[in-house]
Amino acid sequence: MAWSISLVRKLLIVAMSLIVSQSVQSFTIGGAANGKTRTTELAAKPKKRLQKREEIPANLRRKVSAKRDPLGHIVPSEFKTAGTGGSANPRLRPQGKAREAGLNNPSLLKIFGGSARGRRLDSPSVYLRPMMGKVREAVYSTFTSFGLYDYSVRHLDCFAGSGSVGLESLSRGAKHCTFCDLSEDCCGAIERNIKWCQFDGDDHTTQIVNCDVLQLLRTPTAVGVPDGEKFGIITICPPYEEVVYAELMDAVCNSPVVQDDTIVLLEYPIELLGEVPPVYSGEKNTMVGIRNRKYGRTIIAMYIVNPTGRIDNAESRPMEFLMAD
Repeated sequence: MAWSISLVRKLLIVAMSLIVSQSVQSFTIGGAANGKTRTTELAAKPKKRLQKREEIPANLRRKVSAKRDPLGHIVPSEFKTAGTGGSANPRLRPQGKAREAGLNNPSLLKIFGGSARGRRLDSPSVYLRPMMGKVREAVYSTFTSFGLYDYSVRHLDCFAGSGSVGLESLSRGAKHCTFCDLSEDCCGAIERNIKWCQFDGDDHTTQIVNCDVLQLLRTPTAVGVPDGEKFGIITICPPYEEVVYAELMDAVCNSPVVQDDTIVLLEYPIELLGEVPPVYSGEKNTMVGIRNRKYGRTIIAMYIVNPTGRIDNAESRPMEFLMAD
């Protein structure tokens, strides 16, 4: 009888240990800066389930519905509807379309840091939604932490608009920037801003390409980009509703203008939060997600192409992509 009681106790201990082991999961997070791993305990039923993304989600394969009110525009009284107010009066106008007669220009942008700090930028006469100032400051703080401006980095600014993103990069130490925009008006504003910021001298080189971004990424030499040209930074800030993000990711990943350790910034709307993959493997290269940060209704994702370990602080951070806020 004593033996059977002892056996029952052992069985109870084993059963309890199994219950406890099932109630706690442990997982390992890799990619720490010091090359070590750490183990963290999570509840068995997390509030947010992590999902593997083995292919591009369907939402990225079609145009997204992400309407935004006009940013920084003053709507004259003759364009307002009597008896209404607030956000009912400003009307969404497609980016790249000419303004209607009588509408004022948007608030002027400016450079936030570097040699051209404080310089105000000219704006084209088409409707744009430029990267917000606080977002641009956060982006370039991250770029600086990567050590990108410690050498003669070359920047490709896609959907450049007024050129504020690429000009900020030149101000902070980039030696070259190629600006790409389909709007001739935008290209004209970029040319004026380059001269105003004094980036037309011997210390910097610039190129303005008036074409479709996908065309430049796929066949750069066909639109005037020199053969063999490579970029260390590529920023893609498209009009949300006018692009297919799967096409953009595929085009940049397989583009002849990327190289090992190229940093790719992709701006996308909150409507796609949780859909953009932490790793994208193309036919020629692999992009690894290193940042995915939310700023209001704007998300900034950063990838590194074929990482070699040369870029500081550019470790993989899949959790930022897989766990929605």
